[in-house]
Amino acid sequence: MNGNFTSVVAFGLLAAFAVQPAQAEMVTEVGEGEGQLNIVAWPGYIERGETAEAFDWVTGFEEATGCEVNVKTANTSDEMVALMNEGGFDLVTASGDASLRMVAGKRVQPVNTELIPSWDTIDDRLKQAPWHYVDGKNYGTPYMWGPNVLMYSTEIFGDAVPTSWSVVFEEQLLPDGESNVGRVQAYDGPIHVADAALYLMTHKPELGIVSPYELNQEQYDAALDLLRAQRKLVGRYWHDAFIQIDDFKNEGMAASGSWPFQVNLLQGDNAPIASVIPEEGVTGWADTTMMHVDSANPNCAYMWMEHTLSSNLMSDLSVWFGANPAVPAACTDGRGMQTAEGCTKNGFDDFEKVRFWQTPVSQCESQGECVPYYRWVSDYIGVIGGR
Repeated sequence: MNGNFTSVVAFGLLAAFAVQPAQAEMVTEVGEGEGQLNIVAWPGYIERGETAEAFDWVTGFEEATGCEVNVKTANTSDEMVALMNEGGFDLVTASGDASLRMVAGKRVQPVNTELIPSWDTIDDRLKQAPWHYVDGKNYGTPYMWGPNVLMYSTEIFGDAVPTSWSVVFEEQLLPDGESNVGRVQAYDGPIHVADAALYLMTHKPELGIVSPYELNQEQYDAALDLLRAQRKLVGRYWHDAFIQIDDFKNEGMAASGSWPFQVNLLQGDNAPIASVIPEEGVTGWADTTMMHVDSANPNCAYMWMEHTLSSNLMSDLSVWFGANPAVPAACTDGRGMQTAEGCTKNGFDDFEKVRFWQTPVSQCESQGECVPYYRWVSDYIGVIGGR
């Protein structure tokens, strides 16, 4: 993580939460496409068959609309916020720890759901989710959701499937008889503080943590102490999915928090990799396609948001990423690769069990005052730097 970059992000957060939600005027009709569309997206979210030929939901869209899709990959939510602050993009696939920051910072505009014919097909659990629905307005179109799983090497663990996040948080001998020091990874993003807090909810219940995103000073200090201890174990802090994949192939990594995307690609390459949801539970992400307040290509943007809700795209993306579609029918209607069993495996029925990413704020619901996100940013830089 670049310290200067993150300092800029931290400064931006202070400004973002000092203003009211954006009041941009909604688009009232969709006209002819402008010829291009610029999107900030997570790795693997917008595929045109280059990584795997069977996964392509861009080429057909371009042919049908004349909107050429240009994608800028972002590896963290903070990077997404920074890119949207810079401008020049039409859409972003934002997770919950970024979406409300962009609403508060007036970087995204309300979406006119009447211009998205397939809106009614969206999962009712997502239509008015708090990470994109603000003051009676939708600031985006739900896209995909899923858990942050514990990925592990079956060569190292054998039949001893890890049941706890302790394998990445506490020094110990692994089933192959070797220490986990230097053989585990952690996410290179301040939101990883929530993973530590989630672990403490089970292992230090006396702290009284209700939500891993709502931490008073004592709870927050305990999470930082756990992360400082974890630093001694971490071989690499990862944010690039493909670098993590390479590490698990070639560098002897044993375990890490990860996305189903990496697990799927590694297993597809016959690597000895599996994943599990540990007994402490998981954090997770529910991502929303949000439209920049100054989008230069709003017609193409609305066409894309409608396109993303097509059942076959949702189905194939769900298989590709190992996550859950925003359109429930994509699990069962047979128009794509996904099946009901596949969605169940991806946790479709466990929505209420996932602690979805959200931006920590000082005025929190569970207690009087909590440590806000800009502190998470600066303090996590310190943790990684050994402070």
